[in-house]
Amino acid sequence: MIALLLYFGHTSAQVKTFTGANWISSPDSAACPVFKKRFLITKSVRTAILFITAHGLYEAAVNQKKVGEAYFTPGWTDYAKRLQYQSYYLKQLKRGDNNILVTLSAGWYSGVFGEDMKQDNYGKGTALLAQLIITYQDGTQQVISSGADWLRSTGNIRYSDFYNGEVQDERVRPENWKKVTVENFNKTSLLPTISEPVTGQETFRPKRIFKDSKNETIIDFGQNLAGLVKLRIKGKPGDTVTIAHAEMLDEKGNFYTGNLRDAKATDVYVLNGKPETVHPHFTYHGFRYAKVTGFIPSYNNCVAIAVHTNLKHTGTFSCSNPMLNQLQHNIEWSLNSNFVDIPTDCPQRSERFGWTGDAQVFCATAPFNRYTLNFYKKYLADIKADQGTNGAAPVVIPDFEQQKDTIKQGVAGWGDAATIIPWNLYQVYGDKTILKEQYNSMKGWVDYITAESKNNLWTTNGYGDWYAPGPKTALPFIDQCFWAYSTQLLLNTAKILGKDNDAKTYEKLLGRIKTAFQKTYKNKDTTQTACILELQFDMLAENKRQYAADKLAVLIKINNNHLATGFLGTPYLLPVLTRFGYTKLCYTLLLQQTCPSWLYPITKGATTIWERWDGIKPDGTIQQTSFNHYAYGAVGQWLYEDMLGIRPALPGYKTINIQPHPDSRLKWAKGSYACAYGKIVSEWKIIGSKVSYHIIIPKNTMANIELAGQKLKRVNAGDYHFITTNNVCL
Repeated sequence: MIALLLYFGHTSAQVKTFTGANWISSPDSAACPVFKKRFLITKSVRTAILFITAHGLYEAAVNQKKVGEAYFTPGWTDYAKRLQYQSYYLKQLKRGDNNILVTLSAGWYSGVFGEDMKQDNYGKGTALLAQLIITYQDGTQQVISSGADWLRSTGNIRYSDFYNGEVQDERVRPENWKKVTVENFNKTSLLPTISEPVTGQETFRPKRIFKDSKNETIIDFGQNLAGLVKLRIKGKPGDTVTIAHAEMLDEKGNFYTGNLRDAKATDVYVLNGKPETVHPHFTYHGFRYAKVTGFIPSYNNCVAIAVHTNLKHTGTFSCSNPMLNQLQHNIEWSLNSNFVDIPTDCPQRSERFGWTGDAQVFCATAPFNRYTLNFYKKYLADIKADQGTNGAAPVVIPDFEQQKDTIKQGVAGWGDAATIIPWNLYQVYGDKTILKEQYNSMKGWVDYITAESKNNLWTTNGYGDWYAPGPKTALPFIDQCFWAYSTQLLLNTAKILGKDNDAKTYEKLLGRIKTAFQKTYKNKDTTQTACILELQFDMLAENKRQYAADKLAVLIKINNNHLATGFLGTPYLLPVLTRFGYTKLCYTLLLQQTCPSWLYPITKGATTIWERWDGIKPDGTIQQTSFNHYAYGAVGQWLYEDMLGIRPALPGYKTINIQPHPDSRLKWAKGSYACAYGKIVSEWKIIGSKVSYHIIIPKNTMANIELAGQKLKRVNAGDYHFITTNNVCL
């Protein structure tokens, strides 16, 4: 590596390194501006650290070599409140002449973004702030700061935005250098990056290259993903190559872009006549298919590169059913595609927002697949920054549409990300600082709802059980359940942090919320989601819960053993059924292949999770929806916590509960999770009338193991094998 991105360990004191630096900009906004600074080195270098950020996106090069591997830096935040900077150790400096080139793009800051395709959501134009600190072997330092002595031009990137794509003219190189404009932008919102960078990762060669019925050349990369296409190409000077992107082919097998809304999702290259490798720098697309014009693709001259936040893998899951293995694959690839600096809803259409509802329903599943602590901590800081002064958490974070508003609105199941995500992170990683940092945010959200409620009832407009295929669950019912849940999580947090007065206050509030629910919504649990939420959030008296669970089972069975739930009900469906003794029914739902079900999209060739259960209808009709949406992938939590039985007994897995739930419709299931102490392994096999278990507990932990309803004593770290009678879920 020629430059190492430092995203941990820097304190806010390092913002002082920008003291001598000035914001600089270019008045020419038609193309992506390029800034240049030449400097001389006459002594041996010990260290060289580049601190850099931008209004917009930046890509830096030192001595013609790219700095770092990250895309879309400095990332997406509410820039007036939180502007991240990155720090790089440089290895490519040399004695003599050196140069820095930095190219900027409008990105989220001022580029086309949002459902209205507006520009300048955070400000106008682009700007650069940079400082290079060189420490020589003799201990002296040289500081190179952005300022009036830098020069500006434009380069080969003539246009770029996230929705429409990128236009490059390879005949153009920066020339006619001019003076920069020095700006008086503030530096008070600067802070170091804490989350992992977005990088190019998995590479896919074409699976198939073909002509569709319109005689268009299509490349099928075999996997729906978020990323870019890289080409090795040569043509005549002025030849134009166009790459359009799509997730699907239509019913006739033709290139389908009907679900992209206003996004053109097209990259254009004007060639210079020399062999070259081209790819976009400041945009990405959600696609499996690429339509190519002006270029003859082959299996060797083009690849798709997945671009997403570089998170460490943590878990493994597989079983004897290939379709469930594909489901796990699809969950991971929707995670990859939508963990692009923030948790987005989709990567392909003119949206790609940080919807809080999607984020909270998936936040318990994500850690089983990737190490998400820093990723979510960054997002939680964004939530806290964008909450209204009234405590309301917006439905989209960063909240670019109402960033200047002080009084905001929030809705159930979305704003609750303010309480649900920090609580889940604490359970997984055992880090109390998450709760400390987010406590005021959590409290603000609950206090907002309380202020909005009347007679201990919260009723507001919202999205409800989004895209539920069955009867709709009443919004006030959902409101009350999520209000109770957020209050419970705030109460738990207050106790952990020793905030005794708050704990008493919210314990009383929780009692009032549940009492009002029981009086107002008695016998109103007429949908699957209504039953699920009142059970998941303990809204009923304990002696009435099993009856509600039995009712849920009946609702499922009279629906021909199919789910009827949407974004808010689905994540809790299988956990609730298992909790109340209906694990066999869980497997029935999980293994369904007709719509609506988790496996139905797989019968239609899905390689990611869909936004809607019926994104492709049984008759083959394609709906204008996202085919890469992780929300329904929240079922992955049940695969790990219940099928395999891996869950923390204490936050951070210092003590582990192992309680697998086998079913005879599978021959075996196995998986692992890498917690802070090491790898937890759970595996079961059905062998005739017996079930064989293999369990590994890592060092410095203990575990409570329960198999087939028979409790075992607490065990220490070790490698264990058990055999029980096959009397579970037969």
